[in-house]
Amino acid sequence: MNLPQLFRSYELLANRADEAFLKMENEHPACIKCELYCSDCCHAVFGLFLIEAAYIRHHFSKLDNQVRRKALLRGDEADRDLRRLEQKLRRYKDDPRMSTVIMAKERIRCPLLDETQQCVLYPHRPVTCHVYGIPTAIQGKARVCGKTAFKGEKSYPLFDLDSVHRDLFALSKELLEGAGNKDLDRASFLISVSKAINTPLEDLLNETLEESGRNR
Repeated sequence: MNLPQLFRSYELLANRADEAFLKMENEHPACIKCELYCSDCCHAVFGLFLIEAAYIRHHFSKLDNQVRRKALLRGDEADRDLRRLEQKLRRYKDDPRMSTVIMAKERIRCPLLDETQQCVLYPHRPVTCHVYGIPTAIQGKARVCGKTAFKGEKSYPLFDLDSVHRDLFALSKELLEGAGNKDLDRASFLISVSKAINTPLEDLLNETLEESGRNR
């Protein structure tokens, strides 16, 4: 398994996201409200493709022991909140619209957000975090952080997260193939940040499908 090469390919996706953010920031500086200690994006609910989970796990393991311990404790709390959210979503399993509304409103603190309101893994944060604050397209729909000044009556370029997700899926398949795991359906499953930092890579690659969340 050529993990370094896969990680380099993943980093190219993150770089693409950074370039899109910088371009939007240069063209519409008044619309972007991101600033130091703003952690709105750190409470959004989303999952990681396997390649991202492996990448984050790899870099998380290099952090100071105390930093890791605190993050893992925050991860326990995030897991409790996620279980509560799952129970809520089950009540609306036949109502996709309501499920979408619930997911959009839910706020769960990322375990990587420390007590100073900064990300302990900022240089290696997920791709989604790189573009939070600019208009994006997810499942064909435009979305943007509510704190921004992008106005609905104007037209702005959208960063295509769907395209990035397809690339993440492809890299996750390569990761599974390289590990000798023939269950390539796992590439479409999503993993929480709390699980990624608390699970050895080998277990992430080989655990049963039922233990992961399906990509919605």
